[in-house]
Amino acid sequence: MSAALITATLVGISGLGYCTAVGFAAVSSGDIFRHTTLGIFFTLLTLLAHSMSMFYLIGKGKAVREAVEQGGLAGNHYAAIASARRPVFSTGTVAMALTMVTVIIGGGVDTGIIHPAAHAVLALSAIAANLFALRVEAIAFVVSGKIVDEVDRALQRSGNVRA
Repeated sequence: MSAALITATLVGISGLGYCTAVGFAAVSSGDIFRHTTLGIFFTLLTLLAHSMSMFYLIGKGKAVREAVEQGGLAGNHYAAIASARRPVFSTGTVAMALTMVTVIIGGGVDTGIIHPAAHAVLALSAIAANLFALRVEAIAFVVSGKIVDEVDRALQRSGNVRA
């Protein structure tokens, strides 16, 4: 599942990068239409991917907490997984907010109310924030996977098989 989430996030960020390039190179109304349409699509994909990553990590934490409680295991497995996922929520939220603001400001650019440079700066900032959030999410996925494997091994050693 984590590979699918990383892939979806990468596709979304790549699409945002493509939309940014189309926006910088736009010379006709068709280019603007493509920039707008694809921008909305890849924004939604990126927002969905970050949201699903957060929910996935919440679920992993809950599963680890329940397995530790039911298996009677000692250790700080839940605290470790909670610590690993904590930065995902802040970086993901910032990335999502910048991405949404960029799209909203893009509407202002289209109507001529907002200068295109503001939209361009926001777009580049959003892409950078999304790349950083992807890095943080990938680290959290790796760490949570190791913790789940550790809990599974501890349950097998204790004779409690994980459901």
